[in-house]
Amino acid sequence: MLFNSYEFIFFFLPLVYLAYFALHRYGNALVAKLFLVLASLFFYSWWNPVYLPLILGSMVFNYVVGQRLARSRKPKLLLFFGVGVNLALLGYFKYADFFINNANFLFGTQIPLLHLVLPLAISFFTFQQIAYLVDSYRHETKEYDFLNYALFVTFFPQLIAGPIVHHKEMMPQFADANNRYPRAAHIAEGLFIFAVGLFKKVVIADTFAVWATEGFDHTASLDFASAWITSLSYTFQLYFDFSGYTDMAIGAALLFNIRLPQNFNSPYKATSIQDFWRRWHITLSRFLRDYIYIPLGGNRKSEYRTHYNLMTTFLLGGIWHGAGWTFLFWGALHGLALVIHRLWKKAGKTLPRVAAWFVTFMFVNISWVFFRARSFDDAFKVLKGMFGFNGGTATFNTMALWYIAAAFVVVLLFQNSNELAANKKLKKYYLFITVLLFLFALLQMFNISVQEDRVSEFLYFNF
Repeated sequence: MLFNSYEFIFFFLPLVYLAYFALHRYGNALVAKLFLVLASLFFYSWWNPVYLPLILGSMVFNYVVGQRLARSRKPKLLLFFGVGVNLALLGYFKYADFFINNANFLFGTQIPLLHLVLPLAISFFTFQQIAYLVDSYRHETKEYDFLNYALFVTFFPQLIAGPIVHHKEMMPQFADANNRYPRAAHIAEGLFIFAVGLFKKVVIADTFAVWATEGFDHTASLDFASAWITSLSYTFQLYFDFSGYTDMAIGAALLFNIRLPQNFNSPYKATSIQDFWRRWHITLSRFLRDYIYIPLGGNRKSEYRTHYNLMTTFLLGGIWHGAGWTFLFWGALHGLALVIHRLWKKAGKTLPRVAAWFVTFMFVNISWVFFRARSFDDAFKVLKGMFGFNGGTATFNTMALWYIAAAFVVVLLFQNSNELAANKKLKKYYLFITVLLFLFALLQMFNISVQEDRVSEFLYFNF
């Protein structure tokens, strides 16, 4: 079930909200939690109930391992086992065909592909549970009740695509007795953030999706203008799609008095690649730092080892996003950029702020081409056009250019959704702005639904 669907907006969310707080009022907290877990599992299985046993089995396994980690005499060995099983599960569903394909190419074999359908959200709930196991190993989790653990994993606002949360960030909020009753301030703020996210997703991202898809998937050769429109359209589509969906997650969770961590902080304002990764998909960056980069040694050893750790972290981050060489290359590009950034800073070099922003944004935009492309040939098709190697007459899509110009204004000059939600001057206009954004978004959802050649998809479902 998508957040940007009529079923979710008009049925699932309001019904679950009303039932959850009614159970708190007329039942008890245990029943309310159980209901929310069951509702979240229903939300998950709406897409494909076949994979419901997978997430249930994963939860039971990690819950048992987490319990044992708290009292094991050899916790490190048990931790390696638990993490290994999680990675094996993720690897089987996400990378089996990738490895078979490459083995067939290298050795001339003809091993048949498995053609596995990637289970929904497996990348996210696997990482979240790995973090839980490591936190349990470090004795940073304080309770081991299975119902609470199931709620931690399945809570529907963050189940599909994050933010990737720590147990200690979310569960104390459910334990707080003050959060068992509706709060008017949270309702207003939650609906406002949800409306902002819905608008970003269906009005902005889905519009850019048309031009990005046309250039990447349906055009054999791109001239200079068309190539730049294609790449910039995807750059803005990805940001408004994922940040919009994250806003909807944060807004929906806030209706239940649960505040999820911020996941985006105006990443296209970044003036260095390090700054970009402090702003983009913040909870994933935190996971990569805390559970890969720092355990590898971080920057505590030699300069060479630091560079090695950065490259390893981002190669793994790249392949986490998808089973393909283009994802691995995208990760390598960002790892290399961070190494160059460190060397640049160590040499005492600086750029004017505008130049630093331009270099950072252009690098991110170009690297997204590999992230989006289905193959290196598709990536080079776009890049050749961007750098003028395809020649031909430039064809300008005026509407796309206006949208791109407007997107630059929004991402560079406007406050982001977190800043808007904290803006005290805006709070008295919450109702008006929320209704307005909802109306625009619902109108766009209707327009997309009646067009046979268009579908509103969420990009990170593929990762």
